[in-house]
Amino acid sequence: MENRKNGKRISLIVDALMYIILLVQMIYVFTGNIIHEILGIGFFICLAAHIIIKRRLLLSTFRFRNKSAPRIIANISTILLTAASLLMAVSSMGVSRTLFPWFRVMGYVDLHIYLGTAILALAVLHGGMQGYMRTKKKKTAAVLTALGCAASLAVGLALVPYLNRHFKVVRIDRAEAVQGEKVDWKGNKPLVVYFTRLGNTDFDDDADAVSGASLLLADGELMGSDQLLAEMIDDAIDCDVRAVTVTGEKYPSSYGDTVSVAGKELRSNARPAVEPIDISSYDSVILVYPLWWGTVPMPVASFLEGCDFSGKDLYLIATQGSSGYGSSADDIAKMAKGAEVHKVMSIYCDDIPEARDRIGQWLREIN
Repeated sequence: MENRKNGKRISLIVDALMYIILLVQMIYVFTGNIIHEILGIGFFICLAAHIIIKRRLLLSTFRFRNKSAPRIIANISTILLTAASLLMAVSSMGVSRTLFPWFRVMGYVDLHIYLGTAILALAVLHGGMQGYMRTKKKKTAAVLTALGCAASLAVGLALVPYLNRHFKVVRIDRAEAVQGEKVDWKGNKPLVVYFTRLGNTDFDDDADAVSGASLLLADGELMGSDQLLAEMIDDAIDCDVRAVTVTGEKYPSSYGDTVSVAGKELRSNARPAVEPIDISSYDSVILVYPLWWGTVPMPVASFLEGCDFSGKDLYLIATQGSSGYGSSADDIAKMAKGAEVHKVMSIYCDDIPEARDRIGQWLREIN
């Protein structure tokens, strides 16, 4: 009897820890990467303990014959929760930048966020159904479970992106981030062309208070993330650097408004006017750009279509808050007529301040 009580206590503690860890993991912007990864391991340790404790009950979840509707829903939620958790284990390693940097299976940040949201909602449904079947107040339990699931979805799909965009501040020492080992470049040096919100946006006076995927604070001053990468390349090989700059109406200060404007430009296939960049005297161009709606910002499209890339090598460095190049590489190949397009690297926004070594290694490889 005493062993059974102790088992229930341990089970409750493990379950509570899992819920707490899940919620804390959702505020990644405040905990930082290393704590996020360590807590992730803690979650899966608790999950393994939960499965061991509930192993007999878990086996019964695959039996649906002669089960009541609430029990069937509970069983389905358990199966989905287990499957999502297993996928999350792989995804967590795939997006890891500290503990498992060598593992790249399912390394999609968006997928990782969606799986986390699904697990939180399914965990609430799973726990709610257990309570529903035990309580006499069925309507109250059903309403609370539904509200909990809705709140879980809202946290993962709305609150987390909002926190990342409006509360994430990246501070760096500019010299420390930019300076590194020099690369002895043989032949004609490439031209580095980059696009960033800084210089293309009418920022409010307090814009330096918050930065995120596209902006950071370098020595206390606002700086574009892609500009930082361009300066890293320049430091490595001492080359020419140019920025794609719109000459007409600037983008709004608000990130959300910029996203809206960029979406409208993409749908209308707009080509905003930009300052001309002469690439005629260069054999190759390194293009550093952010992913906007899964492709290049339309001012970058204006630059690409306004230049003659015949016989030139075009190297792509994409920065993003999810993963990959989206459709940008294929789109660029169509825009930069005559260019030999090379995918170089797709850099997750959080990794930009520490990308100097990667940049130097890549430059040595192509040279």
